[in-house]
Amino acid sequence: MVDIWLPYGRTEVCLRIATESFLGTIEPNETRGADNPREEIQRSLKEPVRTRPLLETVKPGDRISIALKGAEDPSSDLALLESAVKELNEAGARNEDITVLRGIDPLRMDASKTTTQSLSVDSLKGVTILDHTGEPEDSVYVGQTSFGTKVYINRKFVESKIKILAGVVEPHLYEGYSGGRDCVLPGISGLETLQHNLSLALDPEAVPGLLERNPVHEDMTEAARLSGTDFTLNIVRNHRKEIVKAFSGDLEGAFLEAAKFADGIYKVPVDRRVDMVFVSPGGFPYDVNLYEACKGIGNALEVVRKNGVIILVAECSEGYGETDFHDSMANLKDLKRIENSLRKRFTAGGYIAYSLSRALERVEVILVSTLPDYYAFEVFRLRTAKTVNEALRQGSATRKNAKVLVVLNSNITIPVLRQRE
Repeated sequence: MVDIWLPYGRTEVCLRIATESFLGTIEPNETRGADNPREEIQRSLKEPVRTRPLLETVKPGDRISIALKGAEDPSSDLALLESAVKELNEAGARNEDITVLRGIDPLRMDASKTTTQSLSVDSLKGVTILDHTGEPEDSVYVGQTSFGTKVYINRKFVESKIKILAGVVEPHLYEGYSGGRDCVLPGISGLETLQHNLSLALDPEAVPGLLERNPVHEDMTEAARLSGTDFTLNIVRNHRKEIVKAFSGDLEGAFLEAAKFADGIYKVPVDRRVDMVFVSPGGFPYDVNLYEACKGIGNALEVVRKNGVIILVAECSEGYGETDFHDSMANLKDLKRIENSLRKRFTAGGYIAYSLSRALERVEVILVSTLPDYYAFEVFRLRTAKTVNEALRQGSATRKNAKVLVVLNSNITIPVLRQRE
């Protein structure tokens, strides 16, 4: 027998699997954080990709805007901003000439952002820090993408002399990777622009880790070009949220190099599809509710055989999470109706309901959690088990000699089949 400890809330639970059935555990590749993250960011600023350094382009008196699509982590946000501002100061810019625009994240519209107080440090004193709202009065039209998206961008950003993007490059549900261009769209775009772009998230190529042919990514890139972005600063972190490497410079060049580097951390090769996959988002806070925990199901779906089973191990101490997630699953019932609803009005909860429903059309999903069975089964159409080992028995009952794979940090682990079946 093999004992596998799975993160569950603030603790762990033990799964016991017969050796002959267990094919292994996959998670992001172990990658060491930079010895000095600030020095790594400063290095990238002085060695930009496919463009000149800020020291050669910024002049004293220039009005400067930095679009920041926050990392839900004050330390990463501070590292990005303090490094950028230090470089701008060296070029002769005053803090009073710099505005930071904190962008919209559609998957966390209702979540609290990094507070302004957490960014109130001496090095940023005098810098104006504003939350972008997306309201029409705050935006200006800059053109239309080839996807038909009318692009409205934050007025302060468009009117600035120097326009900079600062973000984190890591797997994203439908963008492929976050960072770079998404600081503009969705980050500082108008709500009409945002909704049209998000309608592309229903395309089958809009998946984690994929940029080529991904219409969401391509539409975002076109919008960022229309915004007149001059320079980008991207950081790549490991699964412990430690900064590993920074990539600065050209809008597309720097981002694509960062994404390629991120591939080496988050993409994990798998030989073949299996009968059963245990999925752990990584414990608290990634399994605080069912909405958050389900974000990794799509990744696991890539390596499960049709009619196989995904066992989601997530405490869900705060219940199901987003109201739109619950309502979409409870009221719309089938995938097509959820898709039609999203095309009319995209919501984060509705999109996770769409992702879960798409998985349920192909595989069985068993949930190990504290969520009441009524919600799990009647609303979200999930079978339940009290323990991981009970879930294993349930999944194995109709699947003799089932082969089992375990996926940890499932929201950011991207299994890649070595050969398509």
